[in-house]
Amino acid sequence: METTFTDPTERDIWATVRALNVAWTRGNPDALERYFHARMIAVTPVDRQRLDGQAACLAGWKGFVAAAQVHDWQEIDPAIRVYGAAAVVSYDYDIDYEISGRRYQDRGRDLMFLVRADDRWQVVGDQFSSMPGA
Repeated sequence: METTFTDPTERDIWATVRALNVAWTRGNPDALERYFHARMIAVTPVDRQRLDGQAACLAGWKGFVAAAQVHDWQEIDPAIRVYGAAAVVSYDYDIDYEISGRRYQDRGRDLMFLVRADDRWQVVGDQFSSMPGA
């Protein structure tokens, strides 16, 4: 789904989110290092403890990419709120993927927190989960 933001900062933030999603959904999780802040924290539906730090977050995404083949990924209805050098991004998603020969189609939601550091937007927090009732 193509989304257009009129504000240049929001466009830049959305381009960052899209680029990092393209990286992992197309099998290139190493590229996430550019987008994940050194002190990033993530809360995922499959990890009992939060992922703390860039290395832990990269390992989590790399683990999924190693186990799964993503057939389709779509971001739906994104919203961005900018607070100076910080931003919150919320969107729903549809994902079609395969693990060990079994195919899954899931709908979920993602809430990312980003900061502007080193002349680019970086993710400092991510929480994603299945869509309630989906």
